[in-house]
Order: sequence, then structure tokens, then C-alpha cells
Amino acid sequence: QVQLVESGGGLVQTGDSLKLSCAASGLPTSGYFMGWFRQAPGKEREFVAAFGWPVSTVYADSVKGRFTISRDNAKNMVYLQMNSLKSEDTAVYYCAARRSPSNYRSQMTYDYWGQGTQVTVSS
Repeated sequence: QVQLVESGGGLVQTGDSLKLSCAASGLPTSGYFMGWFRQAPGKEREFVAAFGWPVSTVYADSVKGRFTISRDNAKNMVYLQMNSLKSEDTAVYYCAARRSPSNYRSQMTYDYWGQGTQVTVSS
């Protein structure tokens, strides 16, 4: 049974940093393309960052230069380091896994999802 469990969310202030973690079980992170999405109140879920192909990491324009996706395949973990947080980063953040190397921005491409972790940035 595949499980993705996010952690690390919380309440921070503008300009702070936060690191989200995603623990994967039932699938090897080395064999899947992992990604992060987020959903703000009243908005649709949107792409944040992912491991892609042939480019190794890809980011939404809104987080480029501030967020970094990384992974530790030995621990089956994926991370999202978020720096210089803004109020508009407030959302529930989801970890997701897909087999396809392409279409990393599309939610439809992802096979498995976590339950999400809340990030609130207070100005």
C-alpha cells in the first residue's frame, strides 16, 4: 500500500523559512518522479515543484529562486525547502508521485498523493 505523508507545515511570518518533508512508503522515491503542489483557500490546486525529465528539477515561476525540492532516496524522503516566504504562499501543500517523466505540472499525471500539510504565512 502506497502512502505519502507530509510534515513540517506550520505558522510562520513573512520572510521566514520552512522545510516540508514527505515520507514515502510502498514505493521507492528513486523509481518515481516526485512533486509538490499547493492549494490556497478558494483556489485550485497548483503546481509548485517537481523532479522532471530531462531537466532534473522544475519550479513554478512564483517560487523559483525561493523554494528547493530535494530528496533522499536512501530514506525514501522528499523535501521542499521554502525560503523568503510570502503571505501568498499560504496553502495546504501536497506531496505527489508519478511514473511518467513528463507533464510534471499536471495533477492528472500523478498517481499518488499525500493528505497535505498546512503552511500559513502571516504578514
